[in-house]
Amino acid sequence: MELVRISRELAASCQALTFSGAVSYVYHPLVYARQPHERYLTRYARPGIEAMFVGMNPGPFGMAQTGVPFGEVNLVRDWLGIEAPVERPPREHPKRLVLGFACTRSEVSGARLWGWARERFGTPDRFFARFFVGNYCPLLFLEESGRNLTPDKLGARERQRLFALCDEALRKVVEVLAPRIVVGVGTFAESRARSALDGLGTEVGRIPHPSPASPAANRGWAEQAVKSLVELGVLTEGDPEAPFPVG
Repeated sequence: MELVRISRELAASCQALTFSGAVSYVYHPLVYARQPHERYLTRYARPGIEAMFVGMNPGPFGMAQTGVPFGEVNLVRDWLGIEAPVERPPREHPKRLVLGFACTRSEVSGARLWGWARERFGTPDRFFARFFVGNYCPLLFLEESGRNLTPDKLGARERQRLFALCDEALRKVVEVLAPRIVVGVGTFAESRARSALDGLGTEVGRIPHPSPASPAANRGWAEQAVKSLVELGVLTEGDPEAPFPVG
């Protein structure tokens, strides 16, 4: 329940922000997809985990639809066992409608990350006994064309205000979950985690981002992620938690 409180405080603070420049639409899934998001938190967040994975921000066909980080619809519903009503944002881009669990588009990044977790650990309980997955920024930004605009592309003042809120929320989540290591999914998430958690004594590492926009990720992301996790000491090649061979 502590993570639910942190989530609601972050959502309320972010709703007070305004954005300009290339930002034409802002989606707040912590608000309109609160039910599945909080179901995810209460069901799977456990203190004392080995590692917390931190992504950048919601994708249009992932968390923007389901409220779950990297939340590809099929895997959230069929593997994580989460399905709940999702409302609509006040303003939607006509090419990026929020259909919730009726969305038929697949989020490639989410399919790769949760698909790897399913293949390696078999059941959600086995995965979440050791890990948790969150996002640094809870907002999705879209340009007038419908193209995704990542948080690092915001104006300097807007970035500063938003990042201050996200830094505080991440620190609070880490204090509750007390992971041995925070693993940024991609360079941006790693850099923000290092900045936000400076002074807490929490180790920070990185795995590659599974986005299809990354040529490297398209050449066997799961194998690369496992290699990084082994180097960080999070996994071993003969990990007893793995019901299937690595990769």
